[in-house]
Amino acid sequence: MVNQKPHGSYWLKSLLLLPIRVWLSLTSKLQRSFRRLYSHASLESQLSTKLPKSVVVLGQMFVDGTGAVEFGEACYLYPDLHLETRDGAAIRIGDGVVLSRGVHLVAMSGITIGRGTMIGEYTSVRDANHQRDANTPLRDAGHTAKPIVIGNEVWIGRGVTVLGGVTIGDGATVGANAVVTRDVLPHTTVGGVPANPLRRRPNQDGEDAR
Repeated sequence: MVNQKPHGSYWLKSLLLLPIRVWLSLTSKLQRSFRRLYSHASLESQLSTKLPKSVVVLGQMFVDGTGAVEFGEACYLYPDLHLETRDGAAIRIGDGVVLSRGVHLVAMSGITIGRGTMIGEYTSVRDANHQRDANTPLRDAGHTAKPIVIGNEVWIGRGVTVLGGVTIGDGATVGANAVVTRDVLPHTTVGGVPANPLRRRPNQDGEDAR
């Protein structure tokens, strides 16, 4: 088949569409910028602390309780986070932390997340458990709480559950859908239900993690 040259009307349409494409591109960028500014202001209005301007907020956040959530610089927050603090507890999040869509952080004793840590979609980090009393409805029976500490440069996969009293060491990796019920050593990869060590990797000094 012989290739045919575009008709004059093709070039005319292209010229007419060019400014429309440019306008749509600029409008889209402005809309994204406005949404981020609005989301940042909305989150800050729900907190009892100041939210650094360098924190990127990509969508709606749900803040419950006292709003005692402290963010470091340059955090990256995906939509639909649930941040809850009660009983004088606080959530402290270091510089450069990434929280993916649907992450739940619930603190009744305290949660600390170190710098550079990345937490995958729909992960639940809760430092409290319900108590049971034969003579009291479950919702009124109270709870027990122990603080959670997650170190620097930790990678937590999608759908992980981290329970109260757990410390996850610097540079550790937690596989998707794991349930972390006890401490994780630095530079160690864990996975499973409950999470168990899978392997260790050298630390920055080239030595095996202990």
